[in-house]
Amino acid sequence: MTFAEFLDQVGGMGRFQFIHTMLLSIPIVLMAGHNLLQNFTAAIPGHHCQIHISTNSSGYPNTTWPLEASDLLRVGIPTNSKEEPEKCWRFVHPQWHLLDSNSTKANQTEAETELCADGWVYDTTTYTSTIVSKWDLVCERRKLRDMAQSIYMAGVLVGAVVLGGFSDRYGRKPLLIWSFMQMAVMGTCAAFSPNFISYCIFRFLSGMALSGFGLSIACLVVEWIPTKYRTITIAVTGFVYTLGQILLAGLAYGIPDWQWLQLTFSVPFFVFLLYSWWFAESARWLLLSGKASTAVKVLQRVARVNGKEEAGASITTEVLLSNMEKELSTAKASYTISDLVRTPAIRRIFCCLSIVWFSVSFSYYGLAMDLQNFGVSIYLIQVIFGAVDFPAKVIVTITMSYIGRRISLASFLILAGIIIIINIFVPTDLQTIRTTLAVIGKGCLAAAFNCTFLFTTELYPTPVRQTGLGFGSTMARVGGIIAPLAKMMEDYSAALPPIMYGAAPILSGIIACFLPETLNVPLPDTIEEVENRSRKKTVEEIAQEKILLQSPEKALFKEAC
Repeated sequence: MTFAEFLDQVGGMGRFQFIHTMLLSIPIVLMAGHNLLQNFTAAIPGHHCQIHISTNSSGYPNTTWPLEASDLLRVGIPTNSKEEPEKCWRFVHPQWHLLDSNSTKANQTEAETELCADGWVYDTTTYTSTIVSKWDLVCERRKLRDMAQSIYMAGVLVGAVVLGGFSDRYGRKPLLIWSFMQMAVMGTCAAFSPNFISYCIFRFLSGMALSGFGLSIACLVVEWIPTKYRTITIAVTGFVYTLGQILLAGLAYGIPDWQWLQLTFSVPFFVFLLYSWWFAESARWLLLSGKASTAVKVLQRVARVNGKEEAGASITTEVLLSNMEKELSTAKASYTISDLVRTPAIRRIFCCLSIVWFSVSFSYYGLAMDLQNFGVSIYLIQVIFGAVDFPAKVIVTITMSYIGRRISLASFLILAGIIIIINIFVPTDLQTIRTTLAVIGKGCLAAAFNCTFLFTTELYPTPVRQTGLGFGSTMARVGGIIAPLAKMMEDYSAALPPIMYGAAPILSGIIACFLPETLNVPLPDTIEEVENRSRKKTVEEIAQEKILLQSPEKALFKEAC
């Protein structure tokens, strides 16, 4: 018997699988929130220099004090080309003559100006407080705001590299529990950060925790779900992530204070920590880690929850070991990232998936930067970004179930790239068409990401599944970090960034064609199993070619096709 058959014996897709998957999916809602949280907690409100005007100032007009706020701005702050108050400059001396309705732009250009020396005044209409207004991350300090998000992404990257390996070595459940605790504590500490440096440190550690529980959830879901239900299960978790994007917009709209919003997305992890003890460790991992007796207990527990207690009782350590002897005989006690490149089939999978993960993230974040120019509310943009994922993920779920993972992934990647490049040639005044194409492209990339996630968990064998998924997530974070740098290329040519964002998914779509198909194929439990499948396929292809060579008519038919 294979492990998949043991899984069917204890209930298949039973009550345990439904409860297990549901409880694991709830934290995914807040995962989306943490990834995009700084869109709101680090939003830049309207601002201008603090104005200090005394009634004893030279040239003070003979008028009633206090003056209207608009008059104070006019005499204290210069305006830009759009007739808006400058954000980083103020007049050294009040320009009372500008209150005259006949004054012109030329009247203020001769006046002496200076940088904001006494702080800023922030518009609290939309955001009552953000980290920008709290620590004055504007003007010459504005780059610190972007650095905070980069530090968070760096934490996600480090977490994917470090914690992915820990999960394969020490188990999925221990890492999940630790990551929940780390996210709860660090996320809460970030809300009460006394200064910007401590905020960045807490956000970095939160990013690490997010990678930890994200990777553990993925493996625990996939490794407990029967083969024929994996596609729909991963699709559901993808929809949950999309729901989290929309929920973020609603909560951010209702909670305009950054500290309360940070707490809203962090405190629930204390609750997740409490019920995480109920989760079952992956029996696949336990068995291949030499803990067969514990694996039997876990399988019997699952059988009881699924109402298959008699079937579970028939599974003993001896039965499990004798049926899994082949897999266990080839299993190693310890695996490292070097095992991802040690053998030819795994090495090919590793290289192809690394490029795919990088390209999906690189183009996704590159496209998201262009979509910021909608000219509408940031809350509406967030909803649109989330809503487009629903039809995209429904379509990719259908195609993955009936056409296959490889064709689905390649098709969505290539289509996304083509749409991004086509948008280069659409005139800028046709904003509706440009926006529509951009949203469709984003949807294709969301579908490709969903497919990549499932494809990765199915291609890697159990001992290195978490490590492989972790490295793929790492490449995605690298792509997300490099995307803004590619945006800088528009200083040389406006077409360069979209060309790069479009070419990357097209190239990775072609590379994805070299991956093996996994539709309705059981999860591999050892590296040797993956290698054997690859060699078997090669032998079959060679035999088929020999048959075609012996039959000219068939060869011509194949060439015509």
